[in-house]
Amino acid sequence: MIDDTIAAISTPIGEGGISIIRISGNDAVKIASSIFKAKRNIDLNSVKSHTVHYGFIYDRKNDEIYDEVLVNVMKSPHTYTKEDVVEINCHGGYIPAKRILELVLRNGARLAEPGEFTKRAFLNGRLDISQAEAVIDIIRSKTDLSNKYALMQLKGSVKDKITKIKNDLVALIAHIFALMDFPEEDVELFNDDELIDGINKSISDIDEILKTSEKGRIIREGLNTAIIGKPNVGKSSLLNALLNENRAIVTDIPGTTRDIIEEHLSIKGIPINLIDTAGIRQTDEIVERIGVERSREAIDKADLIMFIFDSSRPLEKDDYDILKLIENKKVLYILNKIDLPSAIDIDEVDKLSGGKYVKLSSFTKEGLDILENTVYNIVMVDGLSHDEFLLTNMRHKDALIKAKENLLSCLRTIESGLTEDFVSIDLNAAIDHLGLITGETANEDLINEIFERFCVGK
Repeated sequence: MIDDTIAAISTPIGEGGISIIRISGNDAVKIASSIFKAKRNIDLNSVKSHTVHYGFIYDRKNDEIYDEVLVNVMKSPHTYTKEDVVEINCHGGYIPAKRILELVLRNGARLAEPGEFTKRAFLNGRLDISQAEAVIDIIRSKTDLSNKYALMQLKGSVKDKITKIKNDLVALIAHIFALMDFPEEDVELFNDDELIDGINKSISDIDEILKTSEKGRIIREGLNTAIIGKPNVGKSSLLNALLNENRAIVTDIPGTTRDIIEEHLSIKGIPINLIDTAGIRQTDEIVERIGVERSREAIDKADLIMFIFDSSRPLEKDDYDILKLIENKKVLYILNKIDLPSAIDIDEVDKLSGGKYVKLSSFTKEGLDILENTVYNIVMVDGLSHDEFLLTNMRHKDALIKAKENLLSCLRTIESGLTEDFVSIDLNAAIDHLGLITGETANEDLINEIFERFCVGK
């Protein structure tokens, strides 16, 4: 039972149209009523739930009006936390919100910890852990697509799939226990083949979810994309063209970019973490050499490499050296500067790229739309259907992998001829790992770790 009342500023600190102070708990309405002076003679304790009231925040002790406000009163259980909730809408700015929050705290509330409102929603049964994690994903989403899948998770897309698998496994365990505990009762027997089929069905269900995780990770975290090539092939120009602004310095002098430049953009809803790297070549200049080394590190961390050829220059040793660095990486080959007279061996480019490259001009932006479509297709393959499920959270992925390992262990146990109670041990372990996703088997440390990622006021 949570019996204290918490409060915090739920809007970003700074100048704005309004600021909101949120109060939640048994005494939320009582505290708000003690500092609210309605324009009309209204007692907040007696108003209907989900109503808005105009008036002033008033410090009765010092006989001082703090601000003109609107107060939203929302009574349990139909609130975000399933507790009584009051939201005070005051004028935007640091001082009005800060003074009102201090007054609320002086009248009996406690300052909320990071994520404590959402944590109470979880503890009070309104959300499971996967849905709570979706809240922070919605807040941090960078594109329409990442927002869409976070919202699907908030509505229960992960919870529903995990619950289905868990219920199937619970049914298997229940039948095993019935056979073990009541061997003489009229319990319908099933053989090892039926048990194996049930376990394999759950493994298949887990695999169906796991195969969406790479797309999901990219939608949530972004596609780490490194633009590489020898000096002066147009890497920084491409960065500027994709961003539609002059973010990087562009000159005809080789080695202008000495360090990596990181920017974020969206291509057809895919969040892209774009890295412009220093031109890779052999050099004795110490600063440029450091930049080249950082370019090599960016290659190692990238999900996608944009490797640029300069169509106005012949292929050189530096081009071939870079090709060795990107072996076994996902590469998008780009033939840049098509607005200039061609001096490159197209047949060789065709051979090196397997015939798959994009022709463009970073200067005129010709072919930029083709590049963006190609990036989208590389990530999404066949695109996304309207309601396609994606697993976006890597914590969930790890728990599913461990649950699958438990189920594979079950199959080995059956194959070795051990009794059903040994099988049930691994089945229970799989259920526990699935429960980590929804929070049913999560310990206090994990729960605290998840909610500490939230901002104060959410």
